[in-house]
Amino acid sequence: MISTLALIGRNTLSASATLGRLALFILATLRHTIGGPFYIREFWVALVQIGWLSLPVVGLTALFTGGALALQIYAGGARFSAEAVVPSIVAIGMTRELGPVLGGLMVASRVASSIAAEIGTMKVTEQIDALVTLSTNPMKYLTVPRVAATTLAVPFLVAIGDAIGIMGGYLVGISRLGFNEAAYLKNTVDFLEYWDILSGMIKGAVFGFIVALMGCYYGMNSSKGAQGVGTATKSAVVAASVLILAANYVLTEVFFSA
Repeated sequence: MISTLALIGRNTLSASATLGRLALFILATLRHTIGGPFYIREFWVALVQIGWLSLPVVGLTALFTGGALALQIYAGGARFSAEAVVPSIVAIGMTRELGPVLGGLMVASRVASSIAAEIGTMKVTEQIDALVTLSTNPMKYLTVPRVAATTLAVPFLVAIGDAIGIMGGYLVGISRLGFNEAAYLKNTVDFLEYWDILSGMIKGAVFGFIVALMGCYYGMNSSKGAQGVGTATKSAVVAASVLILAANYVLTEVFFSA
């Protein structure tokens, strides 16, 4: 009994310590974002690597998701003679939920792991210590540009993914489900509201912040050796994915609970 309570206590203290370190890391990142200097070259490099190079995987994911969503909604709607709702539900589902979440998860799997591995390797090889000796703040040079680039890039990736996902549903609707092209597009435009698109982009910004933050945090706190870098990479992806799903619920509750 005592050993069980001791185990629970150790795990609770470890989780509390991790949350405290993460909270301090977030505050330090925000503080360094406000004050200069800002390394614009590192920001543009991160923006290209995170935004432009993530576009193919986000686009393909959205395309196939939109097509599969159209098939599923059509199959479900046929039970109630409501096949006509396919265009509107595909558009709303992609912009509000599937586009931001799947886009965020794809970026997390690609970017969080990359950031954690890169920064973790720099720590293992003492490159971060070298930055300090050169009077360069590692948070300003490594963390801030990546967090800023990811926070700005992911909303645009989400918007592009939404458009591609809706196109995927459109292609399946007119080729497999027998929808009229003009009627499908009209139903999409009539039922899709501006707030549906904007809410998805806001989610994308939050998810991008989470992804970069987890990658930088676990990279900065990786242990020595190749095993430590691998553990940091895995932890960054897992933490980013779980936090994205949790944040998605909170944001959905805030945006659409009324």
